[in-house]
Amino acid sequence: MDYIKTSKFLALILRHKPEKIGITLHEHGWADVDELIEKTIQSGRELDKESLEYIVRTNDKKRYAFNEDHTKIRASQGHTIPVDVKLKDTIPPDSLYHGMKVDYLPLIMECGLLKMKRLCVHLSNDIGTAIKVGQRHGNPVVLLVDSGRMYKDGYRFYLSANDAWLTDHVPAEHLSKIE
Repeated sequence: MDYIKTSKFLALILRHKPEKIGITLHEHGWADVDELIEKTIQSGRELDKESLEYIVRTNDKKRYAFNEDHTKIRASQGHTIPVDVKLKDTIPPDSLYHGMKVDYLPLIMECGLLKMKRLCVHLSNDIGTAIKVGQRHGNPVVLLVDSGRMYKDGYRFYLSANDAWLTDHVPAEHLSKIE
């Protein structure tokens, strides 16, 4: 089994298109593990419980989480479909980071960071992670987010199970480019 390919397929199903294999996610993003495996196999892909456990356990970005008895699974964040993964409002560190393609810099410095098709804007704790995120889209640039000031100004932040910081919007005045 190609675990990387299977993990990417799971991201598609659990974050964006569960209907692709005919499953429905619970309002909090949970999918039934047995149904997910059954429908994945029916779609012509290979998957069993042991492989699913391995993917969740070894995913370097901790993209997925099981419930306590491992009968349900969900993506930790990154959804484009309306789910509420029940994250708590959390006080952020003073600074967070956002990695992106350099081509978008002028527009973002004018309009700020918008969630676009996702449910939230995703931010990182460290520059290294932000660089990796930005590299997925080409030549990266990293923005410093004044999250401490944003929080004091009334913006809400959430910390996902895989340590991604989430918020609804980052206004341009809270951004600066890291050289």
